[in-house]
Amino acid sequence: MDQTTIITLAKDAMTVTLLVASPMLLIGMVVGIVIAVFQSVTQIQEMTLTFVPKIVAIMLGMLFFASWMLTKLTDYTTDLITRIPDLIR
Repeated sequence: MDQTTIITLAKDAMTVTLLVASPMLLIGMVVGIVIAVFQSVTQIQEMTLTFVPKIVAIMLGMLFFASWMLTKLTDYTTDLITRIPDLIR
């Protein structure tokens, strides 16, 4: 296994990680911005107001994107396992 292979494996792992995490991160960011604007407009500065809507939105996003995320992770894992014989050499 040479340096190019290791770098490729690391790049692929980071790409899959970013792809799988991005829907939840984007949902959390959008909900956070909406809540921050709402808090600014209404001048309600309650800290707990931000957590519950974010958690609910992220859980709904996980339900919506779960099959896609599982497919991406399964494809990556299958590809990695099938490349093991080539990696050992």
